Amino acid sequence: MSVTTKNIFGKVSISDDCLAAVAGYVALSTYGVAELVPRSLTDNIAELFNKQKNTKGVRVITNKDKITIDLNVIMQSGVPVAEVTKSLQEAVKFSLENFSGMIVDTVRVSVVGSKLE
Repeated sequence: MSVTTKNIFGKVSISDDCLAAVAGYVALSTYGVAELVPRSLTDNIAELFNKQKNTKGVRVITNKDKITIDLNVIMQSGVPVAEVTKSLQEAVKFSLENFSGMIVDTVRVSVVGSKLE
């Protein structure tokens, strides 16, 4: 799927993979996030063939011009999970809305574990 918008210059379509790459990059750039991880075994197998590392653990659902993002993350040990999660949600929402011009409806974060750095 993809999201599409029209402006005076024409029609713009952005693929879900592109949105996932941006969301993954922003997530990995957020303080306290150690890495992104796949949700399930089938996702893990699919990631073996995926060339982009920052889309691992990112799921994009588009519905017309609204975007929902699911992130599965491992946090760094010792960080305040609630604050990092809120910061991550705000950063991903802000970045994707500025990048795509679309409305990000929801950013769901699942914290899978923590990692010593």
